[in-house]
Amino acid sequence: MARALVLEEKGRLSLRDFQLPQAVGPGDVRVGIRTVGICGSDVHYYTHGKIGPFVVREPMILGHEAAGVVLETGKDVRHLKVGDRVCMEPGIPDPTSRASKLGIYNVDPAVTFWATPPIHGCLTPEVVHPAAFTYRLPDNVSFAEGAMVEPFAIGMQSALRARIQPGDIGIVTGAGPIGMMTALAALAGGCAKVYVADLAQPKLDIIGRYDGVETINIRQQPAAAAIAEATDGWGADVVFECSGAAPAILGLPALARPGGAIVLVGMPVDPVPMDIVGLQAKELRVETVFRYANIYDRAIALIGAGKVDLKPLISATLAFDDSVAAFDRAVEARDTDVKIQIDMPA
Repeated sequence: MARALVLEEKGRLSLRDFQLPQAVGPGDVRVGIRTVGICGSDVHYYTHGKIGPFVVREPMILGHEAAGVVLETGKDVRHLKVGDRVCMEPGIPDPTSRASKLGIYNVDPAVTFWATPPIHGCLTPEVVHPAAFTYRLPDNVSFAEGAMVEPFAIGMQSALRARIQPGDIGIVTGAGPIGMMTALAALAGGCAKVYVADLAQPKLDIIGRYDGVETINIRQQPAAAAIAEATDGWGADVVFECSGAAPAILGLPALARPGGAIVLVGMPVDPVPMDIVGLQAKELRVETVFRYANIYDRAIALIGAGKVDLKPLISATLAFDDSVAAFDRAVEARDTDVKIQIDMPA
């Protein structure tokens, strides 16, 4: 029995004792959790009780962005030892599935993912996790940064799907946490400049502090007009849609150059229209992203090498005892905060 942050039902959180299976298998590690980030999906389960077909039908522990310390290793684990500082990839696929054998385990229908009903998350002092999806952090990478690897991995997956060429011009629609992570990953992947478009000026001010990023407040100027002005009417080489908003999706063809690429990252709540003829007229390549696969080691390497600095995106850190307040802030300050994290007791 351990204390955990439990989503009892839609709109009701509690910190209470919760029983979880804690046996360490031969290929597992037990990890003492140190830092957990609050994700938009965690907030959505809190406020809506469901995301698409995933419905909270019974109490569920939240959290899937985590870093901690190895407390115990299974007998077959060789690459980790007690005391190692680590972060964990929260999705566990079936290693025998066809998707896993193809290297696309993120779309394995049998994958289990922390804090996705009915799977419990990591906002609890200890978790048992497969060692194969547990990664050692470099000495110069903090627990806070380690907990940011999960959302950054989505940005990395997006940049890889875009097939960026050195010197490309990119645009990201949506300056939420994933939009910002995608912009930074696109720069690390070779973009010369990335434009970020959004309605929320506080968010644009944060991402606009990074070298190589230009911001577009679409309350003041349409994104398509800004990109046309910046590229002499040619358009962006790669377009990342990270808002999930129907108007942004409908306007994507106008942002891209002929023969360019569009990467759909944000997930609309409901089906949205898309300008198919606009895509065809420019022969645009459309890619989609669902989580990530085979990315964590690259993401950690970039952070450890100082190529990507995620620390400015951490808006606040609250204690585990204040977890409910942290989630309430995540709901109320979504236009100003980027990432709120929770520190767990050592």
